Amino acid sequence: MILIRIAPTHRYLLRFHPKRIAHVFTDVLIVGSGIAGLRAALEVPTSLSMIVVSKDVLAQSNSAYAQGGIAGVLDPVDAFANHAADTMAAGKGLCDQAIVDMVIQEAPARITELIEWGAVFDTENGELALTQEGGHSHRRVAHALGDATGKEVMRALIARARGLPHAEYWEQTFIVDLLTHEGACRGALVWNKEHGKTIIWAKQTILATGGAGQIFRETTNPTIATADGHAVAFRAGAELRDMEFMQFHPTVLYIAGSSRHLISEAVRGEGAYLRDCTGSRFMADYSPQLELAPRDEVSHAIAMQMEKTRHSCVYLDLSHLSPKLVRERFPHIGKVCAEFGLDITRDLIPVRPGAHYMIGGATVDAEGRTSVPGLWAAGEVTSSGLHGANRLASNSLLEGLVFGRSAGRGAAERAAALPDNFSALPLTSDWPPIERPDDDKLDLVDLRNSLGTEMWRDVGIQRDQAGLESAEKQVEFWTRYVAAREFADPRGWELQNMLLVSQLMIAGALRRTESRGTHFRRDYPKSDPKQLGHLSMLSGGDPS
Repeated sequence: MILIRIAPTHRYLLRFHPKRIAHVFTDVLIVGSGIAGLRAALEVPTSLSMIVVSKDVLAQSNSAYAQGGIAGVLDPVDAFANHAADTMAAGKGLCDQAIVDMVIQEAPARITELIEWGAVFDTENGELALTQEGGHSHRRVAHALGDATGKEVMRALIARARGLPHAEYWEQTFIVDLLTHEGACRGALVWNKEHGKTIIWAKQTILATGGAGQIFRETTNPTIATADGHAVAFRAGAELRDMEFMQFHPTVLYIAGSSRHLISEAVRGEGAYLRDCTGSRFMADYSPQLELAPRDEVSHAIAMQMEKTRHSCVYLDLSHLSPKLVRERFPHIGKVCAEFGLDITRDLIPVRPGAHYMIGGATVDAEGRTSVPGLWAAGEVTSSGLHGANRLASNSLLEGLVFGRSAGRGAAERAAALPDNFSALPLTSDWPPIERPDDDKLDLVDLRNSLGTEMWRDVGIQRDQAGLESAEKQVEFWTRYVAAREFADPRGWELQNMLLVSQLMIAGALRRTESRGTHFRRDYPKSDPKQLGHLSMLSGGDPS
């Protein structure tokens, strides 16, 4: 393991004084309302109080946008060993075998549990309909609503979570920072329009804030995915790991005027071809697995083919498949494409890669503990050891279920063991007593767009030393004057978080002088066995 230290400009984004803002006390605080956060909430017993903080409404999360499904060994011809082997192969040497085995063996129970709670998965002849996706050796992906699994799973989880009598849901509430005292997490400083700043003191805190895709210009992620959880964990002193690994989904709808809609991996799983602008089915030039190669390999192949043909995208071809199958299996994708005059049963779908899933994050153990006492984490904000250097398709919702459950259970047990001697702690921010700079002179939209463009160009699918050093200098320049300001609403805080996490990504990408999984260096195109390890990051001090 290599340790990198980076010092954030401030420990807290805002100055605050405990005597001048509101306080709330709870046993368990959960930050994030995606699949990991709500699954954690379902483990907290009614004997404990609980607050779930959601940046938007409960239904708005990365989880809700997941299309493909949840992977699990549900077919007698499949086996846990197969799923584990596929996961390990996709992770390119950085998966933790014990974590992989644990998660995969829990998968059938977690999927069955969702069905018992009312999630309606697609069936065929009375059995769960299973599909195959890139990197999988068997058909093991359970799906719902054809191509809207996340939407259905989150509907069921939200309905069940809403019925918890001991839970409070603070929607449209932004986490500004985690609160720490004497090295332990004590809750969080949050903000919403109605109440302004509030301190939530908690015996135990679970971070389940999702991803960071908005750092890149091209992304499948909703606008809320601004790396807030990664940033607050880092400022609170948690170890972050493998921040150089951002997974780029190979197939994102690429039409001028359209938002970047995900075109599910399951489309290729059902037999779609990838063709370039000349009509050539090119994946045979890059992988014997053709369109069903792991995501990192397909994304890299598409990038190379776009460069070779000097064309802005490639195309998905479903015209050789049964129109009935295509319409039934991909109703959402078909509807989106139809808005632009495309019939997915016969027309080529223009696609190119986009930032999709953040593999790096807060280091957690098998139960979801971070390196900071009192702080747990689950889902995309973490580095659990499941994904390694590249996530296997449809393992993400599974990870959220497994680690959400374990983090919720562990945090609840720890909170129940602590006495109810709640009291405010003498915390203050580290801001100097100076006038706040005039923030009105900053065009935050322009800065955010500029950051996305820079990260996409130099820290995207293909990287090299010169590009990474250029990005490092540019992001450091922006950070110097943006991080020095104290903003009054989430637009500024999101930008500060994105800049900080961009610095961490760039630092990791510079240090890893090899290509592995989602991290591809043009100047080091091969994997180096000597670098088969993790890059860990902590706040403070000079790089070590």
